[in-house]
Amino acid sequence: MPDSIAQAAPPMTGEAQGSWNPFRLHGRPFFEDKNRAFWTLQSAGWAGYFILRTLSGVANDMGWSYVLHTLLLTATGYSITLLMAAAYRRLIQMREIVTWVGSILIVVSAAAAFSAIETWSVATFIQPGTRPEGIRFLGAILLTVSLLIAWSALYYSINFYILLEEQKDRLLRLESTASNAQLAMLRYQLNPHFLFNTLNSISTLVLLKQTDRANAMLSRLSSFLRYTLVNEPAGTVTIQQEVETLKLYLEIEKMRFEERLRPHFNIDPGAAQSQLPSLLLQPLVENAIKYAVTPQEEGADISVEVRRQIDRVLITVTDTGPGADAQYKARAEHSTGVGLANIRDRLAQAYGDNQRFETQSDITGGFRVFIDIPFQTEEPK
Repeated sequence: MPDSIAQAAPPMTGEAQGSWNPFRLHGRPFFEDKNRAFWTLQSAGWAGYFILRTLSGVANDMGWSYVLHTLLLTATGYSITLLMAAAYRRLIQMREIVTWVGSILIVVSAAAAFSAIETWSVATFIQPGTRPEGIRFLGAILLTVSLLIAWSALYYSINFYILLEEQKDRLLRLESTASNAQLAMLRYQLNPHFLFNTLNSISTLVLLKQTDRANAMLSRLSSFLRYTLVNEPAGTVTIQQEVETLKLYLEIEKMRFEERLRPHFNIDPGAAQSQLPSLLLQPLVENAIKYAVTPQEEGADISVEVRRQIDRVLITVTDTGPGADAQYKARAEHSTGVGLANIRDRLAQAYGDNQRFETQSDITGGFRVFIDIPFQTEEPK
């Protein structure tokens, strides 16, 4: 009997697919096509087994009969492991104890068949008329069992790794879906809040028989809502688009407050194409109108400033309202549950810890909201 049954265990894989896999072939995930991956590794592994055993025989001057013997063993191992793979595909889906017991029985049976064919091959091609006995026979069986155990371990390790990665991938998709759903929920909270105030104003204009103003407000409201419906609730828009939408909103409110509402914009052109969550600034201006413009007979100024600072975008919304009044601050924080708290939640969902949100009120009057977010020209994926 030859001194070594296996010089190297052939690699093997089973069911595998998914773009997340780190192994890539020609720019594509290696396990994207499970059948291609299986046959590639199975064939490459047993080809390596044949080459190594053949080189070992040539080095030991075993002759061409040893090459024929090695070719027969390679074909036997290739065929037996195909049958094992078919059985393992079923076992891997069963209970752990069934998988273990079934795999052991399969390895023992496969090793017995492999060893029987090897014994016949040795007696036919290498040492005609002889039969392995004692230690040589035991060594042959142990080496065959070791080979098939190594093959089985590699098969299961690859498949369990793939199953684990698939579970992680599903979990990430679920987390992404949940995050998008929460962002959508926060965005959708804005529309009923704004609609209530606007429709109430339109109703008042109708009662006062100011139909022209009511129609104009309805037209502006239609334009604003058309924008909000076109954009994805969990998506992003450029700062330029956000400012244009904000101006649509202010045109509606301007019809309510006229000269009492005095908006100002100072937008850095370098920051205009940066992305941010859609309708992020609207509730800030809405709060400023509610707590700065509405309670004051003279109204208030509302300023929106956007600056780019290297790879950051700094947004400031200020008003000339009551300022440090404690009651005002409390109402601004907790008015309807969709104001500043909504902005904080949306920023946390969109950027995690890579953002800053601050509020400040001056003793002399005025309220300021500061937002610091990363400069991004493409929507995060």
